[in-house]
Amino acid sequence: VQLQASGGGLVQPGGSLRLSCTASGNINSINDMGWYRQVPGKQRELVALINRGGGTNYADSVKGRFTISRDNAKNTVYLQMNSLKPEDTAVHYCNADIAVIGSKWFSTYWGQGTQVTVSS
Repeated sequence: VQLQASGGGLVQPGGSLRLSCTASGNINSINDMGWYRQVPGKQRELVALINRGGGTNYADSVKGRFTISRDNAKNTVYLQMNSLKPEDTAVHYCNADIAVIGSKWFSTYWGQGTQVTVSS
């Protein structure tokens, strides 16, 4: 199983970016999918989570600015980031709880990370 993230880049304050992350491999089922971020010297922190039914949870710092969504048919999770601030600068990682074909157990998989830089 692999998670491939894309969509990061350099944007000015107030701008927008959309991150995507697609899971591939011998996938039977995916439960929660999420986005986390990390800056050097700090712990990785939750940005947003979405369950299979579409229920969402956001960090207080991004509520009202970011929207997480998913396409279950494509095994893909998205993060629409609007009104970006310099403090949103970080490496953003996607993750997903996945059961592989032939197993009923879920394991957490991580994508490779994509850099988001908000600067003028």
